[in-house]
Amino acid sequence: MKKIFLFSCLLAAITISSCAQQQVQQKFAVTKTDAEWKKILTPEQFAIARKADTERPFTGKYWDNHEKGTYYCVCCGVPLFSSETKFESGTGWPSFYAPLNKKYVGEREDNSLGVIRTEVYCTNCGAHLGHVFNDGPAPTGLRYCMNSASLNFKKQ
Repeated sequence: MKKIFLFSCLLAAITISSCAQQQVQQKFAVTKTDAEWKKILTPEQFAIARKADTERPFTGKYWDNHEKGTYYCVCCGVPLFSSETKFESGTGWPSFYAPLNKKYVGEREDNSLGVIRTEVYCTNCGAHLGHVFNDGPAPTGLRYCMNSASLNFKKQ
């Protein structure tokens, strides 16, 4: 049991390290130091949005949200997803089949767990949002699996 726990911790550290390094390598319109981000984000938001951690399934505040509205980046406030494209994926994370505006939703390769995945990030500030998979519904066939901690929701 101890070995499994240590292996899980190592995988989490590798994930955070790999994704966080990619954030540093890119230039974004909104940039702040870690100290500045920590002043405006909760510890959970900072760990997820700035250090590429992941919230546990079925624990985020938006996984079961059914209200109409828009989801914004928790770090810089750009609009990312609409409730119109949100669907029940059964994964425990808010899932969308398309971004509101591709201009603000970037994708890059993430092989931090030894498998190739596609990380999704805010192109305005570099915040880690989650991952996108090819098992979503029509019309796109995509599932943008997002962390609630990386999002703010505003009702219509």
